Amino acid sequence: MKTSLEGRVALVTGGTGGIGAAICLQLAASGAEVATNYRDEEKAQKWLAETKAKGHKFKIYRVDVTDFEACRRMVESIDKDLGPIDILVNNAGVTKDATLRKMGKEQWDSVLRINLDGVFNVTRHVVQGMMDRGYGRIVNISSINGQKGQIGQSNYAASKAGMHGFTMSLAQEVARKGVTVNTVSPGYIATDMVMAVPEEIRNQIIAQIPCGRLGTPEEVAYLVDFLVSDQAAFITGADFAQNGGQHMM
Repeated sequence: MKTSLEGRVALVTGGTGGIGAAICLQLAASGAEVATNYRDEEKAQKWLAETKAKGHKFKIYRVDVTDFEACRRMVESIDKDLGPIDILVNNAGVTKDATLRKMGKEQWDSVLRINLDGVFNVTRHVVQGMMDRGYGRIVNISSINGQKGQIGQSNYAASKAGMHGFTMSLAQEVARKGVTVNTVSPGYIATDMVMAVPEEIRNQIIAQIPCGRLGTPEEVAYLVDFLVSDQAAFITGADFAQNGGQHMM
């Protein structure tokens, strides 16, 4: 039986941990050939070994998404190693929190360069091929805080809000060429980063979520898996709030 993404090639940026890792596993389970990038060699090799031991096979590339030319070379390498990219999930991101009056220029620049410039740097080298082939799926992983803002995250919230502006604009440019572009905005997800928050603070966060719990990386991955499928061809330019009801639009 043909799986839903069989024959498709997917690139998931920042795919060696947290939500990105769950997306890689889900897309692979649906039949896609999956590639990802990394910056931390030790972490990436550990993840690759763990997934290989479980029967998964991923292509990984050491690439900083803030480097436009490095992103171009990565796309060319994936095309050579796996084939043209059909699916792009822009997931790479960082936080460097501080209130604006205490935020340094480096904190602002670093977050915007990775979270927002990185989306341009990778997508720019992928989108023309998708249009030429008449098929493509792009999903940008944003955040609840890009929708509602958050104290101490003016840099992060601006970058994540900017991602959806990018989504809406690009979706209009490429829709007639068979390419869809959507945003997923997760709320608080039970990643290692969130679970490292002191339990008392974590419980305060959970108390604000109507569902009464954190989300899971797998739940985000399932949504992405649907958005990149053929069945989602009539969905484009949308922002999916996946936050347990914490912020409703």
